[in-house]
Amino acid sequence: MKDEAAARHEGSGMLPATQTDPPQALSAEALFRAHAPFVASFLARMGVPALEIDDAVQEVFLVAHRKGGYQPGPAQPRSWLAAIAVHIAQADRRSRRRQQLESADALDGTSCRRPDPAARLETQRALELVQAALDALPLELRAAFVLFEIEGEPCESIAATWSVPVGTVYSRLHNARRRFLQAYAAHEKHERRAPGLGREPEVSR
Repeated sequence: MKDEAAARHEGSGMLPATQTDPPQALSAEALFRAHAPFVASFLARMGVPALEIDDAVQEVFLVAHRKGGYQPGPAQPRSWLAAIAVHIAQADRRSRRRQQLESADALDGTSCRRPDPAARLETQRALELVQAALDALPLELRAAFVLFEIEGEPCESIAATWSVPVGTVYSRLHNARRRFLQAYAAHEKHERRAPGLGREPEVSR
């Protein structure tokens, strides 16, 4: 079943991470050394602002430490950490709803230093479209989509992490993929209509 899922998505252009070694018990320290960059990236895709990523990463591994680290099971270490990260992202979202702070400032602060303005702007626009489409998804759909499509986690591991049947993960992926493409197309259409930086002006001849 995993091979069929992988075959359906070979053309996506995203290279899944390979996991050839059987999972082993890992302490929180070992998890941090191996997977801190993944957790930071995953939290960003879950909508945690850039200025809060470091604190959120620390919180994820504090929770992992309290749980006694990772123990081998159907869930892979990254899927297990992702489940913790989703809870941290949900708490962060509730806090930001109350405070209404800094989400926009985090993006503004990253846009000033560009040695190649045209290329950097084009890349930033594409990334912002992807993130905007991800933001349109509910967290449970977004988590499944990011773990499978971007991080290459197997469906069995995702299912084990959330204690749901593999068929539920397939259903979530199908729904998430459809809604992501719809949201991406809507944001792209809106951006083309609105005047913005980085577009080449039409030249009348």
